Amino acid sequence: MSAAIVERNGIHGGFSGGLAGFMADGGAEDPLRPIRAFELRVSAVQQLTPHFRRITFTGGDLELFGANAAGQTLDLRVKVMIPALGHPLPELRHLRGSLQEDWYQNWRSHDESTRGAMRTYTVRALRPALPATGGAAGTPAELDIDFVLHLDGGSGPAAEWAATALPGDSMTLIGPCARWGDCLGIEFAPGAAERVLLVGDETAVPAIAAILESLPEHVTGHAVMEVPVAEDFLDMAAPSGVEVTWLARGQRPHGEALSARVRAVVVPAACSIGEEPEDVDIDSTILWETPEAGAGHGLYAWIAGEAATIRELRRYLVRDVGMDRNAVAFMGYWRQGQALD
Repeated sequence: MSAAIVERNGIHGGFSGGLAGFMADGGAEDPLRPIRAFELRVSAVQQLTPHFRRITFTGGDLELFGANAAGQTLDLRVKVMIPALGHPLPELRHLRGSLQEDWYQNWRSHDESTRGAMRTYTVRALRPALPATGGAAGTPAELDIDFVLHLDGGSGPAAEWAATALPGDSMTLIGPCARWGDCLGIEFAPGAAERVLLVGDETAVPAIAAILESLPEHVTGHAVMEVPVAEDFLDMAAPSGVEVTWLARGQRPHGEALSARVRAVVVPAACSIGEEPEDVDIDSTILWETPEAGAGHGLYAWIAGEAATIRELRRYLVRDVGMDRNAVAFMGYWRQGQALD
């Protein structure tokens, strides 16, 4: 995505570009399309920390799940479809068009009490199937999603589902099809940058973890993450030149510690003043701009999380630090005090 403002559609960002139908007609030829629905089941559940719960999924068609050319998921987003209690998901076959104009709007046209809920999550890891060798049994393809649980209430339908999920439970995910070629839903595009700044709250932790694992060893920089409590700190693999900083929010306002730390690790030059970014009304539009980095080898920033915090950090990096706005990818995953449509 390259537009600064994405139409609000109840999910953060969505898949860009034209989208073909994502469910094949039973018995009909499976058409080629950039995304598809994956009918999966829970194979494992792991409570990583007080607020992070990892759900591992398997399924027969998971081998068609897309990734980038290197097999990495980075910050890849998928749609988690939660049925309404006592109702199946609406029929969404034979649909064509864009996210805003076709299948999503068709889904939205159904009664809100029966259509279920759709939420966007980041893939934490994708493991391809391993064939049986030397008498040892093979293993199926697996996909991990780390759900953030709010212990004090206020969790959304997907997190509520994850809080009680058990092996054997079914789940429909909408994600990229490997047969299409280009993997839709990945925004991280540092180009040739040799320094990175990765910043986010708990909703961005899975993406940052996957990105860190993908970085070449020569890359340097900082990864700064704010989570509810110190018990939510996780071990992460990262190049030796990337400093990983965890911040426990505690009783402080959301984003306060995160913002202070970013200002400490990226300090404006005395003579560098950048442009004033355009203001974005985060109450009516989605804060989202993910340009591909230019040809330079300088600093590339990827920041995601609560929209108000991300908006101010983007303004600081572009205006005060003087970073090229094309080297700053920013995503308002959610808005404090505002429920998704």
